[in-house]
Parts: sequence; C-alpha cells; structure tokens
Amino acid sequence: MHEAKKGVERGPKSQLAQIALAATSILAGREEEAHAAAAEVLKINPTFSVEQYGKTLPFKDRSQIDLMTGALRKAGLK
Repeated sequence: MHEAKKGVERGPKSQLAQIALAATSILAGREEEAHAAAAEVLKINPTFSVEQYGKTLPFKDRSQIDLMTGALRKAGLK
C-alpha cells in the first residue's frame, strides 16, 4: 500500500495509481481510503469498468485477477 500511496503522490491524476491505491487499501482493511481512491478513478475516467480492467491484467493465475477485481468492486467501482 505504501508504494501505491507514493504513486498517487507523484501522479494524483494517474488512473493506475488510484486503482492500485483503491485495491491495496481494501485488502489492508482501509475502506474509507479505498472508497476515496475509487472516487478519484471515476473522476479521471467516468466510464471505468472493473470487467474491462480485469481483461487487461497480465496475471496467468485467474485467482489473482479475481482478487484484484473483487477488491476494486469492494472499493466501490463497477
């Protein structure tokens, strides 16, 4: 999560940095922070889709994709 925060500090308008912060915050149990990052994702890209994003992830193991997309959904993204 620390690296995701650094990424957001360097590039607050970076969709990828905000996505990383939303996911890692949920996984760390920091729901308020995750929801705030998810809101920023939607400000940057109002048409963001978890399903579409999941298709771009490079993981070969489906469980890793499910973990990431599940975390993003818990953070409030659709």
